[in-house]
Amino acid sequence: MNKKREISLKRAEELKSRIDDYLVARDSIAKGMDPEVQEQYNRSKEILMKHFNATEEDWKSYKWQLVNRISDVVTLSLIIDLTDEEKKQIEEVGKNFRWAISPYYASLINPADRYDPIRLLSVPTGVEIQALEGDADPMGEEFTNPAGTITRRYPDRLIINTTNECAMYCRHCQRRRNIGENDTHTNDAAIMESIEYIRSNSEIRDILLTGGDALCLSDSRLEWILKELRSIPHVDYIRLGTRTPVTMPQRVTPELVEMLKKYHPIYLNTHFNHPKEITPEVKEACERLANAGVPLGNQAVLLNGINNDKFVMRLMNHEMLKIRVRPYYIFHAKHVIGTTHFNTSVDDGIEIMEYLRGYTSGMAVPTYIINAPKGQGKTPIAPQYMISRGTDYVKIRTWEGKVIDYENHPTKNIKDLI
Repeated sequence: MNKKREISLKRAEELKSRIDDYLVARDSIAKGMDPEVQEQYNRSKEILMKHFNATEEDWKSYKWQLVNRISDVVTLSLIIDLTDEEKKQIEEVGKNFRWAISPYYASLINPADRYDPIRLLSVPTGVEIQALEGDADPMGEEFTNPAGTITRRYPDRLIINTTNECAMYCRHCQRRRNIGENDTHTNDAAIMESIEYIRSNSEIRDILLTGGDALCLSDSRLEWILKELRSIPHVDYIRLGTRTPVTMPQRVTPELVEMLKKYHPIYLNTHFNHPKEITPEVKEACERLANAGVPLGNQAVLLNGINNDKFVMRLMNHEMLKIRVRPYYIFHAKHVIGTTHFNTSVDDGIEIMEYLRGYTSGMAVPTYIINAPKGQGKTPIAPQYMISRGTDYVKIRTWEGKVIDYENHPTKNIKDLI
């Protein structure tokens, strides 16, 4: 064996040893594609279909899923083991903060595991009303609303909030103040006021439709908004913010994607928080969108007890890439009233980012973001890789922790070089 090959093989073994801990840990993390998770899902699905007197065709209909969202402890108790105290707590939380879960998403919950990630994400717990610290509007959206239902924080882009409706009301929701007791789509006048504001401000080139959930709009209403925005010459592209591919994948119908194709470039950012959310139904929905030319990104939220673990986050990112969803952001959880039990330290996020960089594909490394309070914008947070700088070098730390000096000189004008 030649010396170069010997060195290469030794280095390969060294690299492999760096992820031995992950290779062991990943088998203990529940995934939506696991046979045992699918078996449990099918059992709960069968119970709920019988309860609602539903057919398989009903179950595959997003309209049926929306109409039959679970929002009472009696129905929830059919598929989840709840103590009397837990039932009481859920009912008390419901008086302050609305909850509802699509039958599909509820069926993913492990009935016996109080700390199941799907359960923590969707089922209220008493802590939501035991300590009500936090802010109802941590992003200061009421002060970044120049017209209609717009949120504007940046020079060239903005949000239009189109509805307060979601397929499932996440327990960590940053806009729980807007959910109310009834589903309400933004009225025509407010939508048109938003669109006219965009039409009158030519620097706006990027529009995000969100809510609530933009895909809780009907195809026809969503198309009306897209068509109006497409009529504005300076709008370069439109983004959809939606969690329905995760919580109600039935929404991604052939009819929807055929409509979206007419208004390209369309981008879609969704919201996976745990690998258990990535199921065969979700895979089908995401691939349908990707095949229609809709690029998919994910905006996770760093959540205590759900994904503030470097192995969980890495596995989730791998599972997403397999269904053609690119990890985009990890958001540090905001201090929203009734949700602060999900808050983590910034150190958790930095540890995850430190672990991802170099230990997995660059495509599987999102940007870790803290939203500065009161609408002051996204601030990227990263481990420190540049340690210091001298007159002709920078001292950097590699992903393996090695510290090296890297040559660095002022840039010379290209016209002086050629």
